[in-house]
Amino acid sequence: MTIELVPLCTLTGRLGTPFDLGQTPVGRRVIFEVLEGSADGERLSGRQVGRVNGDWLTIGPDGTGTLDVRLLVETDDGALVLIQYLGRVDTTRAGAPIYSSPRFESGDARYQWLNKIQAVGKGILDGSTLTYEVHEVR
Repeated sequence: MTIELVPLCTLTGRLGTPFDLGQTPVGRRVIFEVLEGSADGERLSGRQVGRVNGDWLTIGPDGTGTLDVRLLVETDDGALVLIQYLGRVDTTRAGAPIYSSPRFESGDARYQWLNKIQAVGKGILDGSTLTYEVHEVR
């Protein structure tokens, strides 16, 4: 059985100043607001909307960062799509790649196909800009 990766979009977000809660019962918690963002691709394209877009990052004692992200995107043709993903990053290495596993939710008939797919992403943080290449797994 072969895994195929089909390009879906590039996700780009500008992060705000992080809120560092320090050590919590689950590890060091750092919350990043995503101030603005976009999805750019042939099959999914739009802009981030709303004010509750962010990453509730947890960093373990070994420096493993666990992502917990939620974003709301309004597509170029007016549909709303919730993007949620978990992922990992090695916070001990500057410039380390960030790996994610996006899932999508939409009630709009034009985008309900997204509800049935699993995606993977690989990203990089450059200053306050986070960019992911996202692919559908087939």
